[in-house]
Amino acid sequence: MTLADAILLFVAGFLSGVVNAIAGGGTFLTFGAMTLTGLPPIVANATSSITQFPGYVTSTLAYAKEIRTDWKEALILGGLSLVGGLLGALLLLSLSNPSFRALVPWLLLAATAIFAAGPYLKPKTLSPEKPVSPLGLAGQFVTSIYGGFFGAGMGIMTLAVLGLTKGGDYHRLNALKNFLAMVIAAMAIVVFASGKVVGWPQAAVMVPAGAVGGYAGVWAARRVPQPVIRALVVAVGLALTVYYFVTG
Repeated sequence: MTLADAILLFVAGFLSGVVNAIAGGGTFLTFGAMTLTGLPPIVANATSSITQFPGYVTSTLAYAKEIRTDWKEALILGGLSLVGGLLGALLLLSLSNPSFRALVPWLLLAATAIFAAGPYLKPKTLSPEKPVSPLGLAGQFVTSIYGGFFGAGMGIMTLAVLGLTKGGDYHRLNALKNFLAMVIAAMAIVVFASGKVVGWPQAAVMVPAGAVGGYAGVWAARRVPQPVIRALVVAVGLALTVYYFVTG
């Protein structure tokens, strides 16, 4: 890793923390930066899980009260997400780098579309709170497999599943979303570390940068409209999609 690579990764990690604090979508930046510095796509994807994890933990801790309120459903959904995250991570490790590289532009295109549609996937008015339906459990299981495999847009998918099948208070749903993202990422990290596909030097640069960026994102959130940040993330996602299609 050259000095220029380290600077690029630090900036990407910082900006990832900023956009995650405002609108989400930081995975586009971390994954893109790591592949541009020469990391194989599977290693870049696995290392992105490491860089995003601290943010999931702090967000979950901030919502501890809400999670305790829904602890039974958190355990059920968490168990499903643990298994799904394991399956998704193992699926990734079963692929070769060329095979995964062929999937990358399609995954980025899908994740960009999900991210762009995020505001429309959230129900305008949440239904009265009810237990998570079987459809919701199935939807979260599928989402967790995707999260363990790739991860970009996972939070938006989870929030959409919970909003459409459970309903209730938005902050309680968001708390569950953050908890489930943490569980999925934790399982993926264990699998990826065991499979020796994590770029630890790159993670060491990006994790503290993301932490600083997350703090700065709170400041930026008060000054930069969320639609502006969302548009920038979608632009990055589309640019990366075109790049991987053209260079594939």
